[in-house]
Amino acid sequence: MTPLRQRMLDDMHLRNLSPRTIQAYIDHVAKFAAYFGKSPELLGPDEIRQYQIHLVHTRHVSWSTFNQGVCALRFLYRVTLDKDWAISHIPFPRQVRKLPVVLSSAEVLEFLSAITSLKYRAILMTAYAAGLRISEVTHLRPSDIDSERMVIRIQQGKGHKDRYVMLSPALLQVLRRYWRAARPTTWLFPSRDPAHPISYSAVQRASQQAAR
Repeated sequence: MTPLRQRMLDDMHLRNLSPRTIQAYIDHVAKFAAYFGKSPELLGPDEIRQYQIHLVHTRHVSWSTFNQGVCALRFLYRVTLDKDWAISHIPFPRQVRKLPVVLSSAEVLEFLSAITSLKYRAILMTAYAAGLRISEVTHLRPSDIDSERMVIRIQQGKGHKDRYVMLSPALLQVLRRYWRAARPTTWLFPSRDPAHPISYSAVQRASQQAAR
């Protein structure tokens, strides 16, 4: 690991950025350096603008990917390297906004019934019924399920804030059935190593398989 990467990692940890944001920023900076074949310390505003043009006109990335890349470079130069450059976005083509596809109740039941694993069914039912992000579900602990008050505690969710969400009776039954079968301790949904929560990618694969 280069000293610059380590410094940037330290700066992001000190500012309590989420693990996914940290990894995304590191990946973007690595691609930026690889594009020019030089350390970012040797590059400046002209190269940043040239790289933005490359992302838009050559790679045709989405707005979210483009914006995240610019934010990563802005963090690197303004925080880690302490530059006072004004790193702005180049004009980005306006994208057509579409309404998301919302599944019907019957489609949701069909999707959940296609999940054969009790563990993954409990995970995805929790995400659906409580309106949680996958990263929030995977980091639940058994103590976060409050059956007396019928709420689920979300610790350090989006924006590093704690909050409570409603726990439905139907979801509680599924979680109890799962708990009796698995007896989780540290994490409600552990990985193969009980010391770690199940990974984001493992839940995604289960979801994609059920969808197919």
